[in-house]
Amino acid sequence: MQLHLLSPHTKNKKNPPVGRGGKRGKTSGRGGKGQTARAGHKIRPEVRDLIKKLPKRRGHGKNRARTVTTNRVSVSVVNLAALEAAYKAGETVSPASLVAKGLVRRAKGRAPVVKILGTGELTKALVIEGCTLSVTALAAVTKAGGTQSHA
Repeated sequence: MQLHLLSPHTKNKKNPPVGRGGKRGKTSGRGGKGQTARAGHKIRPEVRDLIKKLPKRRGHGKNRARTVTTNRVSVSVVNLAALEAAYKAGETVSPASLVAKGLVRRAKGRAPVVKILGTGELTKALVIEGCTLSVTALAAVTKAGGTQSHA
């Protein structure tokens, strides 16, 4: 083997020269004006520490992990007026039947936690299963002759 037969495994890749006319004009990738755009002059460490102390995101609190509640259960609400329109007398109102009739959406692939609120009139006797009711809704359901079971 002779020297002229040797070839390198990796290319001798040089970074392109920037800021001498050509492809990258004007600020040559150095952003705007001022101290950071100059050659050979870096920010003083004290200033860097000051910058680091500035809040990066406002409105997240000191410890965001404690302020955000991830285990909150999202409750789907249904009004009595919607039940009056969608159900016949004597039918059972459950989260599954509400999903089937399109009154509530599935939550994470299953029937959601449902609360029935007392807006609207109810004239039919309905059996309510697996839903929580507001005080006014419970009064309206019992007045109409319906029942609530916690099945």
